[in-house]
Amino acid sequence: MLTLSIVFFADVLALPPPAVTCRSGNSNCTISGTYGTWPDRSTCKAAQVFYPASEQQIVDAVAFGVRNNMKMKVVTRLSHSIPKLVCPGGDQGLVISTKNYSSGIVIDREAMTVTVDSGVELRNFVDTLASSQLAFPQSSYWSGVTIGGLLSTGAHGSSLRDLGSAVHEYVTSIRLVVPASPAEGYAKVLTFTQASEDLDAVKVSLGVLGVLSKITLKVEPMFKRSVTNTMRSDSDLEDQVATFANGNDYGDITWYPSMNQAVYRIDQRVPSIVPGNGVNDFIGFQPTAVLISQATRTTERVFEFTRDTQGTCNRARLQAFTLWTTGYGLKNNGVLFTGYPLIGNQNRIQTSGTCYNSSSSLFTCPWDPSIDGLFFHQTTISIALERSRDFILDVKRLRNATSNGLCGPDGYSGFLMRYVKKSSAYLGKPEDSVDIDVTYYRADDANTPRLNEDVLEELEQMAVFKYQGTPHWGKNRNVAFVNASRKYPNLPKFLDAKKRLDPNALFSSEWSDLVLGVTTAGLTSDKDHCALEGLCICSSDRHCAPERGYFCRPGRVFQQARVCRFEERLV
Repeated sequence: MLTLSIVFFADVLALPPPAVTCRSGNSNCTISGTYGTWPDRSTCKAAQVFYPASEQQIVDAVAFGVRNNMKMKVVTRLSHSIPKLVCPGGDQGLVISTKNYSSGIVIDREAMTVTVDSGVELRNFVDTLASSQLAFPQSSYWSGVTIGGLLSTGAHGSSLRDLGSAVHEYVTSIRLVVPASPAEGYAKVLTFTQASEDLDAVKVSLGVLGVLSKITLKVEPMFKRSVTNTMRSDSDLEDQVATFANGNDYGDITWYPSMNQAVYRIDQRVPSIVPGNGVNDFIGFQPTAVLISQATRTTERVFEFTRDTQGTCNRARLQAFTLWTTGYGLKNNGVLFTGYPLIGNQNRIQTSGTCYNSSSSLFTCPWDPSIDGLFFHQTTISIALERSRDFILDVKRLRNATSNGLCGPDGYSGFLMRYVKKSSAYLGKPEDSVDIDVTYYRADDANTPRLNEDVLEELEQMAVFKYQGTPHWGKNRNVAFVNASRKYPNLPKFLDAKKRLDPNALFSSEWSDLVLGVTTAGLTSDKDHCALEGLCICSSDRHCAPERGYFCRPGRVFQQARVCRFEERLV
């Protein structure tokens, strides 16, 4: 009976930790990301938070900030970005949360558009459209994001067809709340349409232009998708990447370099009359038993501490096998995976993420910071499609030059390769690209080096510097943003719009100034151990962990790289 009582009281609704917590009402606040720790492990503070529920209340919040000369940032309910995009800087700033500005969804069937509040979350958005037999053609794979957040960071799915996979390509107008003069009430609403040149600045803005209020997007009649995953040798992957993009409406590739295998997701549109009620419920985004998440993290720690590369590789093979045999969470009838092809409505296939709305506290997102579960880095870089062949060949050379050096990422989701089309947005992709998303273990302590750290650092630097890859604005470690601003030909136009819309830079921060090239000093560090978490590229052994046998060395394949390599004989 005692055990039953404990389970009864513990089994309550599992809500993700709040993005903003305050010590006194809505004052003296701390802002946290969904993973609980910022890239530099600093604390993000604000003097006050507002929770507007209407556009007028957003105007009032911005006016309050302007009158008081406060730095301002917008935060969403789940605050899913990894970099410090939501941190106003210092402790006297103002945070404007869209948590309560999340219900407005107005469909215009004649125009085939939908207008939404910026705080509307993706799952609610696509399901509401589906209830009217409409579909939104593109989205991120993770559904726990808001429409405003998707736009601000340039988030995307996978496609080079039509307008491409980036959500912002489907914007027809945006209402933006910006600072104003005292005579105008300190804040005003501006509307940007397709006839407005500044729309290309506003639709991917990193939140530095003002507060996105209402967003109008193109929609389509409901359609279905047919999905089939096929596993092949990666022997010709470098030749397949470009051709596979052109042959699929929504295809992607998951590469497991340590296993010499790649999973090709053949994903095409089909008419809505084709039978099928399939669902995409990706396993990594499902509610996971807390005990399993904790056990997985403990196993990782043991492998790291004992330097057990074979154990890491065995875990990677088990993870890949589990994903493959369960169809990566695809469910033909909404319950079980029974085989390919899987066919389902667009809203049921395009995005997934049920863990953040779990009905039980015993099951959460595996990265929930409150449970001591998974804790990881994400390196997400877009390589121009025309350079992708050479990049993949270099990664293969790096794999062949190391012993089990790439098993770590394969124990998560391998190298997820998605396609993104060249964008007119000033901070959108400057070229047709393949976006490569790599997730890997992050140590509990910032001064603790990682197993095969040098391999992943070389991969990161190779992508960023040799292949001039562009970083995902909402992911990555600091190193990925070095010289990022130089890769966007229209950056001067964006900065011009920024100066006009927010002349006193109240929506800018130290972080945004650094990644946009407004300031240059401070993006990377010179502190001891700074290279271990991507806060610098090592130029001295002290940037690594010489006391633990990690020294600054050239890359094996990309020799201009400087990486922290373990040398046992020197310990």
